[in-house]
Amino acid sequence: MKKILLFSLIITLFMACNSNGDDINTPQYLDIATVENPEQVTNFIFVLDDSTRIKTASSLIPSYCPKDGQRLIVNYSLLNQTPDSLNFSYKAQLNDVYEILTKGIFDITPETEDSIGNDYVYIDEMWIGSHFLNVEFVYPGYNKTHYINLISDSSKTYTDGKIHLEFRHNANGDYPTYYKRGIVSFDLSSLETNTSNQVQIVVHSNEYGRDTNAQTYKLTYSYGNATSNVKPEKIQIKSLTGKFK
Repeated sequence: MKKILLFSLIITLFMACNSNGDDINTPQYLDIATVENPEQVTNFIFVLDDSTRIKTASSLIPSYCPKDGQRLIVNYSLLNQTPDSLNFSYKAQLNDVYEILTKGIFDITPETEDSIGNDYVYIDEMWIGSHFLNVEFVYPGYNKTHYINLISDSSKTYTDGKIHLEFRHNANGDYPTYYKRGIVSFDLSSLETNTSNQVQIVVHSNEYGRDTNAQTYKLTYSYGNATSNVKPEKIQIKSLTGKFK
């Protein structure tokens, strides 16, 4: 399982973990994971993007009960090093979490064009992990909630045989006072078909600070029996700020 290096907010978020009387020599891991919790319990399973399944056996936030399918940046300590169940590989203590905005693909219409918006954003990093497209982004704002979406626009046609999507940002009229950061995960499972085990994706974005504002990102989404989508390098998430929907 891969380690994640997190900065600023993540450091602040997890500093309390070392002040609860726990053994400071116990390794703590930071990973991105997806919650499996259909019964809405506190001893839920979270699944890393390399498909490792871990069950929460104890928690420093005992009342935390995330929804099924929620994406998390999770801080945890392993309680056993050998699998003891067919349903999960490890038991862990949950130290802390940061909930990632988790959404699906939105089919845009002329009626929803204005609410989706297309304000400038800067994409710091984009990758596929498990069946999610993950995006770290930077945007100018102040104190309003910003809207982030991955949209499919059927009114636009392409001839390259790839699936074209758009990363959209609605600043909601916020004043561009500070540069802030966010992270979002989009569920790509609706793109799967029975005739293939991978699809080619092109993501369009309207960005500032580039040679041209219109940017494209080409990715391969593999599923089924194809190689698991796991980002090979370590994720470096900077300070995460702001409010998103």
